Amino acid sequence: MVPLRAPAEMLTELVERITATSATVAACLDRYEGLHILMFASPDIDAAAARLSAAGVGHGAVNSVQRPVRIDGETLVETVRYLEIDSAEPTVRRGAVEEGRVGVVAGLDPRFQNARRLSHPNGAFDLVEVVICAAAGDFDALRARYENYVGYPSTAEGAAQVFDMGSARLVLIPDSALAERLPGETAPALPSLVAYTVAVRDLDAARERLRINGCRLGETDSGDPFVPAEQALGAAIIFRQSGPTAL
Repeated sequence: MVPLRAPAEMLTELVERITATSATVAACLDRYEGLHILMFASPDIDAAAARLSAAGVGHGAVNSVQRPVRIDGETLVETVRYLEIDSAEPTVRRGAVEEGRVGVVAGLDPRFQNARRLSHPNGAFDLVEVVICAAAGDFDALRARYENYVGYPSTAEGAAQVFDMGSARLVLIPDSALAERLPGETAPALPSLVAYTVAVRDLDAARERLRINGCRLGETDSGDPFVPAEQALGAAIIFRQSGPTAL
């Protein structure tokens, strides 16, 4: 449990928001087991909020919460500023879109993030890709939504559409092409977040760690190993070789 600090005059509103968020998460979990939250980082979240509003994208405005973080024996307070995008579909809860909770978070203080970063036996050190799958008939609408969310067009990569953000990519793929990209995988619901990719410094070492742990591995169409969704709590985990990165 992480305590949240809020001014007394904001407490009632905060509790209401937490209650609504909990209900949204519960509704997402009722759809399927797996990934349900996707957040984009922004160096200027207020500008991002204004851009989304100008593009006609509904959202719940920028919220701020604080939480204590223990660093080198000292308790510091981290401020987190974020917004959640609302669906245009009236049947979807506020603070969510068809595939789950999608939003924007302000750039986080590296002091706090580096304090949480742990070395992992499989060598993973970064999140570099998320894959969203949609029904082929709804694919163009999904792409248009995300072009509005991120503010620029995607590029084609086979049947997929890709938003390249420099340090990470968002991949949209129709359900008709999912099995080609991730053999053996099917979407638990449409649309849904079906996979994510982590960078590792030594792919052979990651493969060996996964083998020791009894994980059955598949291979993507580009040759990256992945743990199938059925073994990874509902979302496939792809491993990709990357060069040394400063932590």
